[in-house]
Amino acid sequence: MVSRRWKPLRSIGKAAAALTVAAALLLWSGTAPAQVEAPATTGEELGRQEMEILMNMARFLGQAQRFSVSVRSGYEAIQEDGERIEFGEKRRYLLQRPDRMRVDVERSDGEQGMVLFDGKEITAFKAGDNVYATVEKPGTVDGALVYLVRDLQLTVPLARMFHTKLPQQFEQLIQSVEYVETDALFDVPVDHLAVRTAEVDCQIWLAQGEQPLPRRVVITYRDVPGQPQFWADFSNWNMAPEAPADRFVFTPPAGGEKVPFIIPARFPSQAPPEEGGAK
Repeated sequence: MVSRRWKPLRSIGKAAAALTVAAALLLWSGTAPAQVEAPATTGEELGRQEMEILMNMARFLGQAQRFSVSVRSGYEAIQEDGERIEFGEKRRYLLQRPDRMRVDVERSDGEQGMVLFDGKEITAFKAGDNVYATVEKPGTVDGALVYLVRDLQLTVPLARMFHTKLPQQFEQLIQSVEYVETDALFDVPVDHLAVRTAEVDCQIWLAQGEQPLPRRVVITYRDVPGQPQFWADFSNWNMAPEAPADRFVFTPPAGGEKVPFIIPARFPSQAPPEEGGAK
């Protein structure tokens, strides 16, 4: 039997460990079903009803003052020989707008960590190495998400779901959306939609009723070699969670080592994305 060491992420030094925690916590990496015909490619040709279903979700999440949700996700790591290996994570998100966010994560390899935002600072903690990094970033959750993408240059494909401008971003990004079916296999009836942007194909399952919350998402990255997929199952949605102030305060554990965030240099020719441009 040949033993191999699979490669979920690039190896790094300890000084970058906390930054990697932030990436792992917020990364949403990752085909439309063959029987679904290629949808229209202009906004005017979008199915009005299908788009409205999607926008109802975007408005509902964008306007929510606080919520919590559990996310069980997996992503494909394409190996050098083309083999697909899946790695997974479990996360628990707690948001209290405008300026509080907590993300607890456990990866499939047992690694645990968190990202905290208290309105003044962003803190990333990696339990396995007992290291943490803190950077000043006063403002809102929206601003913290944009900072993670624009300044720390982290790949955060679905950070948009936690941004208040989600409806506007959907209007700008979505090229087509089609209705697949009403799916009866979830805890409630859900609308299964096939969505396409310039870069990805996305399937999303949204609960019907007064709380049109996501139950599942599958993303295919068409322009990435091997077209890897990401999937996420959402559960335990709570639109009125208990959110005491100490839930957003980081207390370093005994022996914890503070390390710096590594902020990539930006060349003058690199124009930053617009505010709200979390990917």
